[in-house]
Amino acid sequence: MKISDRESATALIERWRTDPFGVLGPHCVGKKRWEIRVYAPAADALVALAIRDKAALCVLHRAHNSGFWIGELTGDKRPDYLLAITCAGVTTHTRDPYSFGLILDTDDLLAVRGEGPRQAYESLGAHRRTLDGVDGMTFAVWAPNATRVSVVGAFNDWDSRTHSMRFRHVFGVWELFVPGLEAGILYKYEILGPDGVCLPLKADPYAFAAELPPATASITQPLPQKRMADGAKSAPAREQPVSIYECHLGSWARIAEDGNRYLSYRELASRLLPYVCDMGFTHIELLPITEYPFDGSWGYQPISLYAPTRRFGEPEDFAFFVAEAHRLGLYVLLDWVPAHFPSDAHGLAKFDGTYLYEHADPRQGFHQDWGTLVYNFGRKEVEAFLVANARFWLERYGIDGLRVDAVASMLYLDYSREPGEWVPNRFGGRENIEAIDFLRHLNKTANSVSGGAITIAEESTTWPGVSRPVWTGGLGFSFKWNMGWMNDTLRYMSRDPIYRRHHHSDLTFGLLYAFSENFVLPLSHDEVVHGKRSLLERMPGDRWRQFANLRAYYGFMWGHPGKKLLFMGGEIAQVREWDHDSSLDWHLLEDPMHKGVQDFVRDLNQAYRDCPALHQRDCEPDGFQWIVGDDRDNSVLAFARFDLGRKNIIIIVCNFTPIPRYDYRIGAPRVGFWREIVNSDWEKYGGSNVGNNPGVSTESIESHGFDCALCVTCPPLSTIMFEWTPD
Repeated sequence: MKISDRESATALIERWRTDPFGVLGPHCVGKKRWEIRVYAPAADALVALAIRDKAALCVLHRAHNSGFWIGELTGDKRPDYLLAITCAGVTTHTRDPYSFGLILDTDDLLAVRGEGPRQAYESLGAHRRTLDGVDGMTFAVWAPNATRVSVVGAFNDWDSRTHSMRFRHVFGVWELFVPGLEAGILYKYEILGPDGVCLPLKADPYAFAAELPPATASITQPLPQKRMADGAKSAPAREQPVSIYECHLGSWARIAEDGNRYLSYRELASRLLPYVCDMGFTHIELLPITEYPFDGSWGYQPISLYAPTRRFGEPEDFAFFVAEAHRLGLYVLLDWVPAHFPSDAHGLAKFDGTYLYEHADPRQGFHQDWGTLVYNFGRKEVEAFLVANARFWLERYGIDGLRVDAVASMLYLDYSREPGEWVPNRFGGRENIEAIDFLRHLNKTANSVSGGAITIAEESTTWPGVSRPVWTGGLGFSFKWNMGWMNDTLRYMSRDPIYRRHHHSDLTFGLLYAFSENFVLPLSHDEVVHGKRSLLERMPGDRWRQFANLRAYYGFMWGHPGKKLLFMGGEIAQVREWDHDSSLDWHLLEDPMHKGVQDFVRDLNQAYRDCPALHQRDCEPDGFQWIVGDDRDNSVLAFARFDLGRKNIIIIVCNFTPIPRYDYRIGAPRVGFWREIVNSDWEKYGGSNVGNNPGVSTESIESHGFDCALCVTCPPLSTIMFEWTPD
């Protein structure tokens, strides 16, 4: 169709924003006759030039006062051209975005649904590409119900009229190639919903970088190179030591003299990572670092799941942080949040004017506890978005594992809901079938990544098989947080020792189910916020007893079956609750009692790593045996831990009263000398230095079902460990 009059031009202008490639760019209007059509409302003059020698092909004239320009030329084939655009006396040369063909091929489009050989993040989002020999940036976004989508940014003065996108109808994807764009450009999407209402500008769900909040734009950023061979070892199996230091990067330490600013990723790499190594932890777990708008959410309400938060630096700085952790022998875990997302206008909420990523029914799509939205796990494109995101962090940044937040809220349709506030599944049950399928898909994907990444579920119910393989009917996680152990033991430790005899089962009950899952014992950030007090402040008694109780509790935890997790500050006996807006109280280490707790945690980690009996069979009943489990009157526990070959044996004895127990007889699983390797009451930790140094030898006395016994001294409020030593 040739534009020959104002009426035709007006008709096309009304159409071009929903079908820009049907109107703009080069169009054949007759035999060997072509029109070049450009929408450039700010232009004063336009000329189409030959690409090779920049000779003028045609001068475009303004066909409509809205900024619609047309030029005519003749030729046998579709013209290739360069646009010379003059605005306010300045002329720039650029290729016409509407002169290029289709961008996404079949494999790209299949990836949007999680099908085919590519990942969704390799197709959608902003990618630096070369098309027909021209460098630029491709943009692609899933918005199937939109009437129009435009990419806007600093490169076009945020004018949605100039870069409307092509719609790939079958897959619901909009695409556009913008020549000349490079990394570091701010952009968003302007979306016209199906009702004709223009939505607030949306950040790119697949953006690899984002502005520092409160700014909300996405940033063009190269796709990170795969980093799985970055020096990280294969992720540890359940037979390996796993001692996790849970960390919030924004409050581990700050620079007070510089306005209480954050440490950067590179500063954290040089300060935090060596500290974690020195403390003997095997893993560092980061509270969510996917870009989030509200500091008070601690990262648990993310907006840009593919972008490391800019609070601490650039994406390449975060990559350096991970690489440095691996160089030091540390594994890096990320807290990952697929259970919900915030309703911020620039985020995923009603992304194309409809309930796209979330359920339309608030009984399914709204989290009452957190005021957030719930993903529609039954939608292929949503599942692909999340599974590809997990793979992105594992493959592109070399992350060693994911701790998946709020799994219980995903599994149950009636989670935190009253009758009538939830929708049953197709069988009439309360199980979220789509979420179960998603979690299994997630875990199979993580397991397929080179080396096999670990996944850890924060799951607070008795859902069976959380950490069992998918092929057995389990969810496929590597580990599960043992919330029951944490609640029972913290409740016990908060009681005055005079009453503990009446609550002895709080310590022993966990062994009834300790091997039903692969457990992590968590003393996490959730236990030191919202008025719960710090771990130290929850311990009863005077100052000396509080510290003794805390050390004894840590000793019990490190001796107990299960992997270990401690939130930052716990290792220095932080007095106040955690505050995400300020640094940990590192000055406390000037006090010998706080320094003693730190030294004790370091030595516990050393013993845990050095003694196979303390970690190899954390998840197997054959690695544990009660010696004394019923002495509630004295609040004493004793148990043995065994390695895979039963060559290394550790006996753990706990006395949870302030009364020392002398000549306390316990059975021993092997004859010989038992060296005291850990004692929470040693003087160097701030204790009273009661103990069994260097150790004790067995006596030929039957006790507790064993052929020989040890006669030991149990210090007050203590945990001690003995290692069998061959003659």
